[in-house]
Amino acid sequence: MIKKALIIYATRTNQTKKIAELIAEGIRFGGAEAKVVNVNDFDPDKDNPKDYDAIVIGSPTYHGEMLQSIKTLLFKLESLGLEGKIGGAFGAYGWSGEAIDRIYNTMLHVLKMNMVSDALRLKSADLGGGIQMAQSYGKEIAKKVV
Repeated sequence: MIKKALIIYATRTNQTKKIAELIAEGIRFGGAEAKVVNVNDFDPDKDNPKDYDAIVIGSPTYHGEMLQSIKTLLFKLESLGLEGKIGGAFGAYGWSGEAIDRIYNTMLHVLKMNMVSDALRLKSADLGGGIQMAQSYGKEIAKKVV
């Protein structure tokens, strides 16, 4: 049975969306399926996170924080019992990138997910090897689920 990953992201300038799509490519290169969903379109009844082998969540950092829609998502996921599922966190940032670490740590310590090595922090998918870094992150997730 083919393993599946669900990538949920929030974005303002589409940088985080681009990163999500590149991570999905990396997951597919690694032999698993990947579905990319904007948090505003996410419906847990249609895409139940428990039906996926990995959950990857991304948000840009604005004023040191993740977007509110991702905070709300993390609270909702807490009640689903995702303990032990493979997880990853990513995001775009301009200056500091604290949101990405907060997502990662929430998934690790509150949701008790089996996280990949680290969070993926990129200023842009288009700068400084961002495409390869995002695809490599996806491959790392796929390696953990396949």
